[in-house]
Order: sequence, then C-alpha cells, then structure tokens
Amino acid sequence: QVQLVESGGGLVQTGGSLTLSCAASGRTFSRYLMAWFRQAPGKEREFVAIIFLNGGSTIYAESVKGRFTISRDNDKNTSYLQMNSLKPEDTAVYYCAAALVPLGGRYNEPRSYNYWGQGTQVTVSS
Repeated sequence: QVQLVESGGGLVQTGGSLTLSCAASGRTFSRYLMAWFRQAPGKEREFVAIIFLNGGSTIYAESVKGRFTISRDNDKNTSYLQMNSLKPEDTAVYYCAAALVPLGGRYNEPRSYNYWGQGTQVTVSS
C-alpha cells in the first residue's frame, strides 16, 4: 500500500505559477504510476497528467499541455506538478493518484487508480 499527501496549493493570479508536491509513503514508490487529477465545483474529476515508472514517459490532458509539467523523484518518493501560465479555469482541487501496473482501466479514468491523496486547493484569480 501507499499513502499520498499533496501540498503546494494556494491562491495565484492569472499567469502565475505553482508547484504541487505529492509525497508517498512506503519503499516501493518506483513501482507506481503517478498521476494528477483535478475537480472543480460541480464537475467530475478530470485527468491532468500521468508519469510512468522511471519518469521517461508522460501524458497530459490537452487543456494543460505546454503549461504543466509532471515529474517524479523516486529517491524522495515524491511526484510533482509544475503549473505555469495558470488560468482561472485551472481552479480546482488537485489530487495525486497512484496505481500499480497494469492499470485496471484507462490512464485518464479515476477508477483506474487505487490510491488517492486528500487533495489540495488551487485557486486562480482573474
């Protein structure tokens, strides 16, 4: 099992930047796919980005491509989401998620992930 704790959320102006961190417990972090999702009020949880085991492969939602960067440090058991050029529509609670391979479904579906953090609020003011 793995426990996930997000941090780094906050209030930022349009065009600003934030870096979210997801700290994982356990000694098998490198075996987990790590992803970020977000959920705005009244909306479903949506996929943001995923990074594969060794960090060599990443996939992004179209809405964040070119602005967000997902990374991981397996020595520190931590995944990161660097968010640049933030827009008001990026406002949401951001969640990190983890899953062992093979995924139980599609990478962009929340049901494919077994472990979730508690979420961190990101608010982008216009």
